[in-house]
Amino acid sequence: MRRRNQDTLSRIATSSRERLIVFTRYPEAGKTKTRLIAELGPDGAADLQRRMAEHAIRRVGEVIKSRGASIEIRYEGGNQILMSQWLEGNFLYREQRGKDLGERMLTAFVDAFQDGVKRVLLVGTDCPGITSEIVERGFQELSRFDVVLGPAADGGYYLIGLKKSYPELFYDAPWGTDEVLNWTLKIACFHGLSTRLLDCLSDVDRPEDLHIWNT
Repeated sequence: MRRRNQDTLSRIATSSRERLIVFTRYPEAGKTKTRLIAELGPDGAADLQRRMAEHAIRRVGEVIKSRGASIEIRYEGGNQILMSQWLEGNFLYREQRGKDLGERMLTAFVDAFQDGVKRVLLVGTDCPGITSEIVERGFQELSRFDVVLGPAADGGYYLIGLKKSYPELFYDAPWGTDEVLNWTLKIACFHGLSTRLLDCLSDVDRPEDLHIWNT
């Protein structure tokens, strides 16, 4: 039955012209939010990951209903059964594939465009401030720009939107540094791609960031 349900969701997803891809991890103690383990402990860090992912998916899911877009959960850790038991929603679940973050993101975009999707937003779950309005604006801006980015306060980005896969935006990026956003903008400019920035949000990744979640 679960396999038939997933096949049905796959057919629905491939008929949608827009897709929101959510990158997240299965909240397993000791393997998620590892930089917060010293402050929260393994179970506490995993619980925070769970709550933040649920919060983000709940918020961004509001706009999906109005636009008729599909939601795909790209997960790391766990498996499809565990993910669907956790999140329960009518989502398409696919495991992240690739040797680094850039390759995993590019693969997600390539798969979506091969499914026939025309506009794709990819978001993470580390920014509590993400809203359905931001996602709505992201889809809207893709009608006018090649690349849409949601800047994160730490120098990265929490959202990227494309209408076509551009491998050059993902290869050799300085992942994990405060130069990711600027590097991406420079690469886009070098290749003649138009860009649009959305609201800047703060993410929760280190102990000093916990007040962002608690406010």
